[in-house]
Amino acid sequence: MPPKKKRDAESSSESECKKAKTENEIVDAERSESATEPSDNGTDDHVRSEKANAASAERSEVSPSTPCGTLLICGGTNWDLIGRKELPKSAKNYGGPNLWEPHLISTLSGIRVRHAASGPSACHSIIVCEDGRVMSFGRNDKGQLGHGTTERCDVPKVIDRLKMHNIVQASCGRGHTLILTDAGLVFGFGDNKLGQIGQGHQKPTSLPCPLQIMHPTDKKVTKVCCGAEFSMLLDENGDIFSFGSPEYGQLGHNTDGQYIVSSNKMGFQCEVLPRRLVVFVERNKDGFVNHIEGVKIKDVVCGNNHTMALDEQGRVFTWGFGGYGRLGHQQPKDEHVPRLLTFFNTKGNPSVIFAGSTYSMAVCMGQLYFWGQTKQSGEAAMYPKPVQDLSGWQVRSVGCSKSSIVIAADDSVVSWGPSPTYGELGYGLKKGGQKSSTNPKIVEPLEDIYVHSVTCGMGHTLFIAKDVTPEDKTMLGKKPVYTPVKG
Repeated sequence: MPPKKKRDAESSSESECKKAKTENEIVDAERSESATEPSDNGTDDHVRSEKANAASAERSEVSPSTPCGTLLICGGTNWDLIGRKELPKSAKNYGGPNLWEPHLISTLSGIRVRHAASGPSACHSIIVCEDGRVMSFGRNDKGQLGHGTTERCDVPKVIDRLKMHNIVQASCGRGHTLILTDAGLVFGFGDNKLGQIGQGHQKPTSLPCPLQIMHPTDKKVTKVCCGAEFSMLLDENGDIFSFGSPEYGQLGHNTDGQYIVSSNKMGFQCEVLPRRLVVFVERNKDGFVNHIEGVKIKDVVCGNNHTMALDEQGRVFTWGFGGYGRLGHQQPKDEHVPRLLTFFNTKGNPSVIFAGSTYSMAVCMGQLYFWGQTKQSGEAAMYPKPVQDLSGWQVRSVGCSKSSIVIAADDSVVSWGPSPTYGELGYGLKKGGQKSSTNPKIVEPLEDIYVHSVTCGMGHTLFIAKDVTPEDKTMLGKKPVYTPVKG
């Protein structure tokens, strides 16, 4: 059965929530009036650095459109073991419990968060604090935490080399991380074996310190996005630039980059610098290809091996690995260039898009659609299908894990995903709680807490919860506290 909404009996709490949201907007508007607009990028490194420092010094405490709150976490915390049958020989067994319901993190007491990032292939996370500082924690075997080492770190720790920048957004791949500043600068660190850090080379394979990724034409970058082993940049002109592994055509350059190394070995010609996507197509059932001109992208998201983009006209393009129908074109065929998803031509314009490991989602005309597959068995959805259990719900944030989905909608959090899980669904084990669910189910431990946004890693979930009113703080104070094992 679909999860039940809060009804009129709880209308008072709903109005209280709306009132608190209005208070947030007023406070944010006041802050924005006194905020200084960040400078444009210069053309040389010295000017670029000076402007970034100036923007950092004059930055506002919080973006008007980004509500801050308290961070909660649930799911697996034995970062080196998640997604693996056994620990690598190089990893020490520090352990870490599975958190079956949302917990506070003891070391983040008093710290408000405005953005949290992870990814369906990531066992590490990035936290952007209210003042623009950036912290990281989790698996670090490739230096993906940006601390200059490859030592695992369970305690969220400030990335010292980015202290002078005001961070606004981040994204995590399997072993690499991208960071975006308010000045439109991009930094990357972690695994660079396939060129996913965009430094013009593939060696050394691990880069544990933040390095700037240069835009080819020095434009301001507005969003960064990571696949498992590739990266995407979206700039102010609506252009997408990609780099890293070209496997399955996931970079969108009309090739999978594959070449023959020897009689029984294949290699990939990786893109080691950001390269602009120039071709967008529409393909009909007969195979006829029509090139689409003048595409300006406003959002881009990545799964493990596929990418989705939403343009200013509300059109959705997908490309990369076509397995399990994740591209939505009714066939499991790889697409090497961005292809228009024609399903929405008769449904309306999607407003927001999301990508998981082997699936995709979009909100169109208030309805959430899903295509692809989250479990290894069963039939895949080869084209977008409405999530009937959430019809009528106002979806505001979606977290995509490897096989689990967590959604903030209306005044609730709803999640579902097949077994096995690490606790990322957040149901808790009290009162007969369950560890997995094949259908959307309300996360009961968060029913008294309003969640602004949610993001998922491979086996964990991060929530940013409203903490404005005394009632908010009281309810948050009742949550269990997680104390990290490894500092």
